[in-house]
Formats: sequence, C-alpha cells, structure tokens
Amino acid sequence: MVNQSSPVGFLLLGFSEHPRLEKILFVVVLCSYLLTLLGNTLILLLSTLDPRLHSPMYFFLSNLSFLDLCFTTTCVPQMLVNLWGPTKTISFLGCSVQLFIFLSLGTTECILLTVMAFDRYVAVCQPLHYATIIHPRLCWQLAAVAWMMGLLQAIVQTPPTLRLPFCPHRQIDDFLCEVPSLIRLSCGDTTFNEIQLAVSSVILVVVPLSLILVSYGAIARAVLRINSAEAWKKALGTCSSHLIVVTLFYSSVIAVYLQPKNPYAQERGKFFGLFYAVGTPTLNPLIYTLRNKEVKRAFWRLLGRNGDSKNT
Repeated sequence: MVNQSSPVGFLLLGFSEHPRLEKILFVVVLCSYLLTLLGNTLILLLSTLDPRLHSPMYFFLSNLSFLDLCFTTTCVPQMLVNLWGPTKTISFLGCSVQLFIFLSLGTTECILLTVMAFDRYVAVCQPLHYATIIHPRLCWQLAAVAWMMGLLQAIVQTPPTLRLPFCPHRQIDDFLCEVPSLIRLSCGDTTFNEIQLAVSSVILVVVPLSLILVSYGAIARAVLRINSAEAWKKALGTCSSHLIVVTLFYSSVIAVYLQPKNPYAQERGKFFGLFYAVGTPTLNPLIYTLRNKEVKRAFWRLLGRNGDSKNT
C-alpha cells in the first residue's frame, strides 16, 4: 500500500474498457454541459433582472441554478478530458478538491430541494399566509442553512475518506472521486467510513426525502378537498416541476449512495452517477422553464417582446 497522504494521483477508469462508448459519452456530456451552462445562466439572469420573479420560489430556484453550475463545473471538464483521450489521471489534490466540492454541493441540493418543498407546501396549503410565513429574511436563512449544511458535511466526511490506505494500483472504478468509489479503492479497514457514509446517507438523503414526501402528502390532501378544476390546475402547475426534479435527483442519488455491494450494481451505479452529475443539472432548467409560463414570459420580456401576451 502507498502512503495515503502522498500526492500520487488516481486513475479514473470510467468506461475505459469500452472506447467507442467513451466517444459517444463525450459528445453527450459535452452537449449536456453546454445546455447546463446556458439554461442555468438564463434562469439566474431572469430571476435577477425581472422584478416579477423576485419571489421566494424563484429565489430558491436561482440558488438551485447556481448550485448546478458549480456542481457540473467541478466534475465535467475533468470528465471530458478522461473520455476523449488516453490520459485518465487526476492528481491527489484535484481528487481532494473534487470530492470536497461534490460532497458539499450534493448535500446542499438535498437540503435545498426540501426547502423548496416546504415553500410549495405553504403556497398550496396556506396561500393567505404565504407572504407572512415565507418572508425574505426566512428565505435567506433557509438558503444559508442549506449551504452551511453542505459545507459541514464536506468538512466532516472528506478527511477520513482521503486518509484511507489506498491500494497501489490507485484505480478508481468511476468517473469521479466519490466516497463510495474511494472506499472500494481502500486496501485497509473501511468499517468507520462505511458507517459514516450510511449515517450521513440516512440524515442527508432519507430524512430530507421523507420530509418532501410528507409535504407532498399534505399538498395532495389539500388539493383533494378542492372542487375547482382551475384550482387543481394551478396547484399542479405550482408543484409538478419541483416534484419531477426531486424524483430525478433522489432516484440517482439513492442508486449511487445506497446501492448493494455487487459487480452488477457497481456497473449500473456508474450510469446513475453520470446522470446524477450531468443529467439532472441539464434537465432542471428545462423542466422549470418548459413547464413554467412565468419564466417563459420573463424570457420574452428580456428579449424586449410582450411576454404577457405569450401563453405558450
């Protein structure tokens, strides 16, 4: 075993045993990254420049867009280099930084999606008190909690993971420096790290997801008591985009971090990990813009056209 504190780099295997697949994935990842940059930057611009989008919902959405921009920029450039050429190495420092940022932003997104579910719950179930409950100061506080929780999780979990006694081949069977992949690379006792990963997964994945489901359960009960078809349509429009994003994000996170230990699950986890890192940040702005008339109207206003007359 090599000294785990040495600056020796790692080899990110990814799908190196399938060269033709790597070329296809290079094109897919590059296109997805460009769409991520375009879509999330557009949402940030609209949320900032259009006064009609200065509301709690779009404040949290702009936080999500900024997070997705940081998230993909952390991993996609390195991924593209590895997919295109024969060099698939990453330095120890590069792996450390990627792991830290990935943990921090991934945790922040879990908490942020829970906060957005709470915002939707208040909007549907307490519409008359929405402005009183979800006031600007609370929005900033909730966003700060999400970002601080992400930072805390990265500070707690990164050092023990990087102190593992890694095997001499230093080959990470993944696209990224993630905790499960680095634990599998260790040639020593990983009991503490596995317990830490399990506990953090319950606290930061299972608990937030449970709170989201409780919020939507309450929303569903409130909607079922409504007899107006227009109110049903409005409630569905308010929640559907967020619910789709939650489904895509948590299904990929659970597949990556709560997968069983067997070769098939590990290989399948690569695809889910790729979708988690590249797919969801690309789809998020598309889901929120294509299904949201307010965002589309703000886009037309930004172009200098009359957005209020646009209903498509």
